Amino acid sequence: MRALVYNGPRDVSVVDRPDPKIEKQTDVIVRITTTNICGSDLHMYEGRTTVEKGKVFGHENLGEVIEVGSCVERVKVGDRVCLPFNIGCGFCENCERGFSAACLTANPGNVGAAYGYAEMGPYDGGQAEYLRVPFADYNCLVLPEDAQEKENDYVMLSDIFPTGYHATELAGVQPGESVVVYGAGPVGLMAAYSAMIRGAHQVMVVDSQKDRLALAEKIGAIAIDDTENRGVEQVLELTKGKGADRGCECVGYQCFNCAGHEVPNLTMNNLVKTVKATGSIGCVGVFMPQDPGGADELARKGQIAFDFGEFWTKGLQLGTGQASVKKYNRYLMNLIHAGKAKPSFIVSHELPLEQAPDGYRNFDARKDGWTKVLLKPGK
Repeated sequence: MRALVYNGPRDVSVVDRPDPKIEKQTDVIVRITTTNICGSDLHMYEGRTTVEKGKVFGHENLGEVIEVGSCVERVKVGDRVCLPFNIGCGFCENCERGFSAACLTANPGNVGAAYGYAEMGPYDGGQAEYLRVPFADYNCLVLPEDAQEKENDYVMLSDIFPTGYHATELAGVQPGESVVVYGAGPVGLMAAYSAMIRGAHQVMVVDSQKDRLALAEKIGAIAIDDTENRGVEQVLELTKGKGADRGCECVGYQCFNCAGHEVPNLTMNNLVKTVKATGSIGCVGVFMPQDPGGADELARKGQIAFDFGEFWTKGLQLGTGQASVKKYNRYLMNLIHAGKAKPSFIVSHELPLEQAPDGYRNFDARKDGWTKVLLKPGK
């Protein structure tokens, strides 16, 4: 099969790799029809993680089941399935409690597993023609009859739609509340979209990329351009000095200020300033335990200078961590199926797999108009 592999910092290529095989009888093999480039992939692409050379990337995957192990009961050949980026076993203590992102089985000796990601198990990713899916009865979300028609919507259930929704869940967004989202990338836009689904009356999105802010406005959010470092001031003006009821952090440690310098603590401290006293924050942007390429000594140790005094004084609450996709993907699938959600509004480019290296270069450069890149193996 053809697959995209990591060769080193900012160096990926599409090469021939052996087709995956059934390794345990609980596996299935999926022919990938859509797989996305995620902002999290860029951390590895840029050489900011310990990902090994030769790794096949791709954790946002959708396709058709072409082979099933003898112990698979629910999933059938021909089913169209979307795959949560986090691999769960379904039977460990954490999976039983709904925390598939913290599975204790799929990545032995560690907590949590994923496709094609650094230190998250031996699993290749789906930026390839075929993918082996372990614990398939648990991990496969079997899609309804409109799966092909709405494929670009359903593929968002693999990660960013549930992750954006998770940000609002961690923040505790309630109907009629105001929400500020830091980051207008794909996850930030999904958080804003999710806040609206949950009934927020005012959703503000802070970023400095005008093309992405335009997408926020397209879904009815208030776009706040932080190019001149006035984002905090604008949020406070819009909330009459009180601050938003809830906040969502959707940027992570690779945050850049208006001067183009990396400032890992910027969004978290701005959220402390812009969320009201007794409010709450949901943080789904990636922060690493260590980052050798970090902007300062603290960042290299996976730490930030956090305004804890103001956070404590305001009585704020904070929820963090990866989304356990299976908590949300079926419910969000139902919204797509019923025509009540269309997350594909963020798609900017559809490319054949062979053009994936170009997709990575342009997405990594944050070129105008490059918001969400979908790869289509076989086209």
